[in-house]
Amino acid sequence: MASTNDLKNGTVLNLDGQLWSVVEFQHVKPGKGGAFVRTKLKNVLSGKVVDKTFNAGTKVETANVDKRSMQYLYKDGDDFVFMDSSTYDQITVAAATVGDASNYLLESQDVIVATHEGNPLYVEMPASVVLEITYTEPGLQGDRSTGGTKPATVETGAEIQVPLFLEAGTRVKVDTRDGSYLGRVND
Repeated sequence: MASTNDLKNGTVLNLDGQLWSVVEFQHVKPGKGGAFVRTKLKNVLSGKVVDKTFNAGTKVETANVDKRSMQYLYKDGDDFVFMDSSTYDQITVAAATVGDASNYLLESQDVIVATHEGNPLYVEMPASVVLEITYTEPGLQGDRSTGGTKPATVETGAEIQVPLFLEAGTRVKVDTRDGSYLGRVND
């Protein structure tokens, strides 16, 4: 149990048997009446986001979430297999739990897997990853100006938007939160 005054971003609460992660919180002290805490909560399993208000100092049940650094090994049908880097234990995570992170997962890549009582909740990717463009339309001479993008397929199979001058075989940095192009990587 914890108090609403102890809430932090990322804290996982157990409300009515469901796990909710705190996305945002704000302590509000109106001039009249008692203080309260306004929160934005995200359902860990479904991804649904709701706003909830608690009275200040209210006791809330926190869930014990274990976050471990794990290495992505391979895809097994629809599931993804990860290995704990310290114990070499392997864990299988369903594709629905991995979600959009699968667009940026490369074998042997390190990610953080959050579990609750042994059940995988979500996969936390690094902020950006380096991927190689496997296919894109050829750029035209003179396409060096600002603006203008074209679709490109990266080695994981995901499609991203890149500047017109990039070609297949180029390694690029990609933001894992929204799939945006962050720049070229020169090896």
